[in-house]
Parts: sequence; structure tokens; C-alpha cells
Amino acid sequence: MVTLIVDAGSTKIEWLVLTDGAETFHYVTHGYNPNYAKPIVFIDILYKELPENFPVVDAVRYYGTGCGLKENREEVAQLLRVRFEEAKTVTVDSDMMGAARAVLGQQKGIACILGTGANSCLYDGERIADQALSLGYLVGDEGSGCYIGKKLVRAYFYNQMPPELKISFDDCYHLEINDFIDNVYHQPQASKYLAGFTKFAGDHLAHPFIQQLVEDCFDDFIKVFVLRYSDCRSLPVS
Repeated sequence: MVTLIVDAGSTKIEWLVLTDGAETFHYVTHGYNPNYAKPIVFIDILYKELPENFPVVDAVRYYGTGCGLKENREEVAQLLRVRFEEAKTVTVDSDMMGAARAVLGQQKGIACILGTGANSCLYDGERIADQALSLGYLVGDEGSGCYIGKKLVRAYFYNQMPPELKISFDDCYHLEINDFIDNVYHQPQASKYLAGFTKFAGDHLAHPFIQQLVEDCFDDFIKVFVLRYSDCRSLPVS
């Protein structure tokens, strides 16, 4: 039995092939979120980024961001069936379900996602019993890479960064306001673009300003995505 497991985020997608339970192939492509990108983006990933000698698989299990919506799941499944026409089964589920199964298995607990976006769910060991409402990168996604990126860029343009950090930020990105506005408001996958600034936070985490900014972002994540569950203090949080 050859199974393809796909973990799809907005920034990257990991493609893992298991042959009788053992990993035999691993590949990484650009990410895809059907809420913010058109199907042609995913088509390009399937036919231009994946290698031509991709293994023949019997089953495809896709867990993706933006796939909580039925219409998005159906759209992604249709494209996967065409690309992997030899597969007998193709299933598409949300990235939240994939995360819960990966970190909790058959154990009850709270599963969290912190990537380009953010979310959480209460998992009963088999299915999602309750889930936080995700408002997306414009309003929500507290604690995510996009959220941290927005805080960084805001501090930069509002002159709230310490001078030495602003110089480093300039050297790293040479950011112009017109280019920034274009990337955020006129180009696709703005959340991925904003999350890209998180690398600067990681590279300068020892600086007190960055350390406090990141801590505040993660505090927001805990408040919104963990403390919402009444029994959060007695359950494993993964």
C-alpha cells in the first residue's frame, strides 16, 4: 500500500509518501490556501513544482489550510484526482484535523496550529468536538507568523523600533511603503508575504524589543486559542 500524506499550509506544502507504513519519498513545495489563492496556483504546484517522477500512489490524504469549507475541500480533491489519477481514494480534510491526529493520535486534548496562520481545536480522540473560530489573517490568526509579521512591519513604519533594529530591518528588506502596500493589498497570498518578516524576529530574538513583541503575540494566541476551552488546564495541549 502506497499512501501520499499531504500537509498543506499557506507558506509550504509537505508531500510524504509511505510504502507499507515506511517513508519512501519526501518533497516540499510552495504553499496553498484556497481562501486566498486561485486554483491555478495549486495547479502550478501539482504540475510544475512536483517532480515528473513522483511515485505512483494508491491513496491520497490531504490536510490543508482553508479546507474547513466544503467547497474548498471538493475543489482541492478534484484537482488531486486528476493529478494522481491512479489513486483509488482521495480524501481532503482541514489542516486542523491533520494536526489533531498527528499530535494527539487517539488521545483527548487540545491541538494547536501556529504557522502562517493560527487555530486550535478540542479533539476527543477521534473527531473535532469543538474548534476556535478562525477570522483569517486580516482580523485574527493571533500568534501566527502573519500576526508577528504585521506587528514587526507596523513597528517599523510607525518608528516604534529601536534605532539599531530599524537599521538592521532596512539592511534586510529595503522596504518601501509603496511596495509594501502593493504586496499586501494588490498581490495574492498577502498572509504569506507578511509571515515572511517573521524570520527577522527569529534572527533578532535576543533583542529585548523583539523578545517582548513575540511574547505578547504568543500570549494573544494562548488567550484566544487555548483558554477558550473550559477544561484547558486539565487536558494536554499540543
